[in-house]
Amino acid sequence: MSWLDRLRGGFTKTAARLGENLTGLTTTAALDTATLDDIEEALIASDLGPEASRRIREAIARQRFEQLDERGLRTILAEEIEKILVPAAKPLEIWGFPRPHVALVIGVNGSGKTTTIGKLGHWLHEQDYGVLLAAGDTFRAAAIEQLQIWGQRIGAPVIAGKEGGDAAGIVFDGVRQATEAGIDVLIVDTAGRLQNKTHLMEELSKIRRVLGRINPEAPHDVLLVLDATTGQNALAQVEVFRDSAGVTGLIMTKLDGTARGGILVAAAEKFGLPIHAIGVGEGADDLRPFDPRAVARAIAGLPPE
Repeated sequence: MSWLDRLRGGFTKTAARLGENLTGLTTTAALDTATLDDIEEALIASDLGPEASRRIREAIARQRFEQLDERGLRTILAEEIEKILVPAAKPLEIWGFPRPHVALVIGVNGSGKTTTIGKLGHWLHEQDYGVLLAAGDTFRAAAIEQLQIWGQRIGAPVIAGKEGGDAAGIVFDGVRQATEAGIDVLIVDTAGRLQNKTHLMEELSKIRRVLGRINPEAPHDVLLVLDATTGQNALAQVEVFRDSAGVTGLIMTKLDGTARGGILVAAAEKFGLPIHAIGVGEGADDLRPFDPRAVARAIAGLPPE
């Protein structure tokens, strides 16, 4: 199955939910304010967020439709969603010199963070980048083990220590080994404890200080992994981590397991942060940079072009 097919399949629940919310709102008469209000409310209920929903409503109103059937409504939705997504769709760029390029991956437990690191490493391997993984989430033995399994799966070495060990020390060893081996990218897993922000942010600050002593440019990326199934809570996570951890880009996972994929649009509109990749499955190939047009059409329930 191609990535485009997996992408469309991943947004099936989201498109179905949007369609249900829009049921009965197409019209053979000229659009009035009440109908436009209902469309806006339907978009908000589909997790597109108030900013994006208002923007789409205004776009529909500007076009002064004499009538708007379901196909026409889905088409304009796809067009407006694409406009929102285009500025955010930026694949991860490996630019850090001297090597390695260091990417810290953060996010709450359960967001799919460690699995995402494995998939991201696989994607970078496919582009002929050498990848080293660092198990900086030392608070959970399961996270260390899971990252080691992914390392074996994708053919990437893993730097790991003991449960409860010093994450900054793991990162230091990772940078040193990556530098000596000439590895392009070091991807660092970190502990995800949003409920204890102070401790988490102190640990991230320590990691940053260690990196700064080795390479003032590092970390080159601070990537926040978001679980799409959490809906609006994902936006709250962006606000917390952006302000506290200096997030540079987003990766959204589990879009295939939810009807709340509209949150991707809400995040793009609200924060303007790069969304480097999206995940629509459990396989190593199921994390990829996204095509804004294809995603917009999938969310709107239109077939690929």
